[in-house]
Amino acid sequence: MTPIKPSQGASGARILGIGAYRPRRRVTNDELAQTMDTNDEWIQGRVGIAERRWAAEDETLVEMAVAAGGKAIAASGLAPSEIDMVVVASASLRVPIPGIGPQVGHRLGVNRPGAFDLNAGCAGFCYALGVVDNAIRTGAARNALVVGVERLTDVTDLTDRGTAVIFADGAGAAVVGAADEPGIGPVAWGSDGDQHTAIAIPEGLPHMTMAGQAVYRWATTKLTETLQAAMDRAGVTAADIDVFAPHQANLRIIESMAKKLGFGEKTVIARDIVQSGNTSAASIPLALSALIESGEAKSGDLALVLGYGAGLTFAGQVLRLP
Repeated sequence: MTPIKPSQGASGARILGIGAYRPRRRVTNDELAQTMDTNDEWIQGRVGIAERRWAAEDETLVEMAVAAGGKAIAASGLAPSEIDMVVVASASLRVPIPGIGPQVGHRLGVNRPGAFDLNAGCAGFCYALGVVDNAIRTGAARNALVVGVERLTDVTDLTDRGTAVIFADGAGAAVVGAADEPGIGPVAWGSDGDQHTAIAIPEGLPHMTMAGQAVYRWATTKLTETLQAAMDRAGVTAADIDVFAPHQANLRIIESMAKKLGFGEKTVIARDIVQSGNTSAASIPLALSALIESGEAKSGDLALVLGYGAGLTFAGQVLRLP
């Protein structure tokens, strides 16, 4: 029997550049209080959000993904022609066919990349990082663009204070390239499908529903072990982590996780949710971009990330920042 020749990949992969796009419109808690029974104190006390960004009609998923992806490519120092894989993570595509991955690649000048969309809810960006890391190490790709992009306002009842105060829009992206030494740790991922209805768009309905208290309990009691697994697989400890940037779902969840892991003053904690709200698959690259731009995170820092959400899916990795 003739054997199939395996491909030869790189020793590892690392993030070369990060980019972000935030919609123009800022929506404050006081603005929401004009149309629903809520107020700034109630919102900040429960989820920690002060404002969020809502996309205008022209700020489509493709437009936001292209804007963030273009910034990531520029930051990476690569030319678009050097990208050979594009993965777009999103849970808010309203049209299932065609996917937007090929469109995003084309708009950015990437020549005939392997391109597709990935939906793992709010864990999408971390799932996509895991996929491209494996692709680069097995030789299926050399350089990849990963984009997390959402227009959650399209699938949110903007009169429902249980969801409208939380969800928002935006895009974040990263270019991942081959490296002699790994800059992305092994992914620790999984799902608790028995709770798949906790965050959902029920069949026949236009808007998302969420069992907020159930998701909060799950995130604060079940996911610390995933974070520990991600560090164990990368061969690091909590003392080695410079930046903790989990999915920006709820400030109380972020603070609970940080406390359980024993992070002290040395570790920078991402709190982008305060200004950006919950942007699902876009939240982690948006948070990392904000920390890099502010100087709170530096090149070479070790970051621990964790995406989690609808499914219920989760995925964590240790990353070396570009």
